[in-house]
This record gives sequence, structure tokens and C-alpha cells, in this order.
Amino acid sequence: MRALVRETHLEPGDCIFPLFICPGEGVKKEIGSMPGNYQMSVDETVRECVQLQSLGVGGVILFGLPPSKDEEATGAYDEHGIVQEGIRAIKRAVPELLVITDVCNCEYTSHGHCGKIIDNDVDNDITLDWLAKSAVSHARAGADIVAPSDMMDGRVGAIRKGLDDAGFAKVPILSYAAKYASAYYGPFREAADSAPQFGDRRSYQMDAANGREAMREIELDLQEGADMIMVKPAGPYLDIIRMARDRFDVPLSAYQVSGEFSMIMAAARNGWIDLDRVIIESLTSIRRAGADFVLTYFAKDVARLVG
Repeated sequence: MRALVRETHLEPGDCIFPLFICPGEGVKKEIGSMPGNYQMSVDETVRECVQLQSLGVGGVILFGLPPSKDEEATGAYDEHGIVQEGIRAIKRAVPELLVITDVCNCEYTSHGHCGKIIDNDVDNDITLDWLAKSAVSHARAGADIVAPSDMMDGRVGAIRKGLDDAGFAKVPILSYAAKYASAYYGPFREAADSAPQFGDRRSYQMDAANGREAMREIELDLQEGADMIMVKPAGPYLDIIRMARDRFDVPLSAYQVSGEFSMIMAAARNGWIDLDRVIIESLTSIRRAGADFVLTYFAKDVARLVG
């Protein structure tokens, strides 16, 4: 009877699984702060994607760990970069699997910031060119959706123009439209080797105290050509997801980030919570708040529990 009258449903197809691609062959290195998640070489990533496809997971989002980094983030828009090669390999093996790519520079810069550094600060406008080139290179490699996560002003418009000019007018943009300067990203910094070498990212990510500002950021991204929007993190920002759902009639996603995942795992390993029940409850709450789909490290668990 509960299933019959349930208002909010959670399926494997509602979940996008993040993957971290690293150089080498046969590499599958567990991320210490994120049990069960790995930095994987392209061949291991493909094996993972074959499994995810068989489980009915909605898709993957790719993050790259390049073999080298520099101040210009050249690995981000290299046609033969780690993510670009990963896309091609995945699409050869499982062409029907939805592939989203994270479009940012922090994994590729030697300083760990999301853009060009001038006078110890990120130069917004110069960074836009890097982002557009990255998005185009991902689309050329076969990405189904590109997802800019940098929070530079004007980046959606720059990416949309770059894609259109390169003949990829049909490749949609999933914008990290309301991305907060959150303490919940800690484990991801280990996973993607992307911690800033100085300062922080509060000058271009949102203040956790602000909700109305998030609505303005989302509206601006939609005006520039975003097709879908994201709220990140998810659990601590359910109110923002609901505000966005009530205001914008477009596909809405939320990212249950590394810190959310790791806290749940740590509590479960200490015997303080029932892991399976908390996985389902936490993700159902994100869906109930209004998210159409969720980026989550629990995607395979959802397939195990409800698939």
C-alpha cells in the first residue's frame, strides 16, 4: 500500500554516477575519503560504465586527472586529453550510456583554481575562452551533455556560442547554476586532486547564506542558453532546490556531493545509522524537494536497493 500511494519515486535511472579518470592502464585506486569510489584509468572506466549501463543507472559525469598541470589548464581543452579519450572509449563500448562532462579548470591548473590567475585573483573573462574550448572538445569527442561548474559570469553564453559555432547546436548545457562555496567538497578535492594552492573559491562560488541570489544566478544562466540547471550541494540546500523548482520550469538536478556521501558512509561504518535506509531517504528527500535527477555516489546502491 505504501508503494501504491507513494508521492515521490526513486529509480536507478534518476541517478548520475560521477567517475574520476586518471592516466595509465589497469589503474583502479580507491579514494581514501570516499570508500568504494576510485580514480580509474580509461580501460577501467569503460568496465565500470558497462556495469552501470547494465544496472540501469541514468548516466555518468566525468572528471579528469591529467598527467600534468600548468597555469593555462591546457589539459582541459586538449583534443586528446584524459576526459576526451575517456569519452571516446566509453562511447565505443556502450554508445547508449548517457555521458555528461564536467567543464572546469581546477583539475588542470597547477594552482588549483578554476581560471586564469592575474594578480592573485581569477580573471573571469579570459577564463571563458578556456571553458568554451573545453566544452567543444568534449562535444567533438562524443559527450551527450556538457556541464560547466566553474561559476564564472557569462560562461554559459560563451559555451553556447562556442558549441553553436563548432556545429554542436544540439548538445545541451547542464549548468551548475547555483553552486555554493561549500565545506562539503572536501573529499572531492582528494578525488580530483583539485585543492587550491592558495586562497579559496569564495570570490566566484556562492555564499551559503544566500537563497535569492541563487535564483538570480539560475535566471541569468537560462537567459544565456542553459538547457538544464543544477543546485550543488544537495542535502544542505533542499530549500534552494524547492525554490528553483517552483520558479523555473526546466530540468533540474542536484549534486549529492562527496562530503554528504562520506559523512553517511562514516556514520554507517561506525554502526550509528542504517546505511541502506539512509541512502534511500537522503536521495528521496532530494527528489521530493524537486530535483528531476541526482548526481550521486550512491547510484549503484540505488540500483541494488530499488532497481
